[in-house]
Amino acid sequence: MKFFSKLVLAVAFISTASSSVVAFASGESSTSSSSTTSTTSTIVPTPTAAETSLLYPARALRFPEYTRLNPPLLPANSGVGRRIVYKNELQWVWVIDGKNKVVKTMPVSGRRGVPKPGEYQVNSQSLRSFSLDFEGVWFINMTRFALGPAGGNIGFHEIPVKNGKPLQTEDQLGSFQGSGCLRMSADDAKFIFNFGKPGTKVVVLP
Repeated sequence: MKFFSKLVLAVAFISTASSSVVAFASGESSTSSSSTTSTTSTIVPTPTAAETSLLYPARALRFPEYTRLNPPLLPANSGVGRRIVYKNELQWVWVIDGKNKVVKTMPVSGRRGVPKPGEYQVNSQSLRSFSLDFEGVWFINMTRFALGPAGGNIGFHEIPVKNGKPLQTEDQLGSFQGSGCLRMSADDAKFIFNFGKPGTKVVVLP
């Protein structure tokens, strides 16, 4: 009977030790506020190609069939008049003149669901600005038009550079990569900067 009890305790100890190793390997930090860890609650999900963010590396384009030579059509519910239209799901922007003609389209990299759908206006611009949230990150040709969930400015700008290195490549435009703003190529950011003077309408679609 004593031998059986010792055997049960030994198995329980091994089981507990194995659980701890799995939890640590799956990403659980040693500074976790919880003293006990479940293997089901610490497994980090693998993002799909459409689910990119600051936490995960760059991934494939969400809609690879769309290119600069074969852009998606302007959504029918994008309003009228001179405006900039941003379709979050497609990660694409259209620039429309006063005659309701599309004069330029471009892939961008933003954040899923940010900003909220609606009609905005360009409120300010900067040729060069820096980030208060991300040290060492600079934004070129920034055209601001909205506020993010935490109250920070959201705008169009070149792919940001940190310590002299771009945070993504132009080939990755068209996928979710940003934290809120809309990243674009240098030429596209300059075009938006010249077109989108303060007061310019910006339509955001889901």
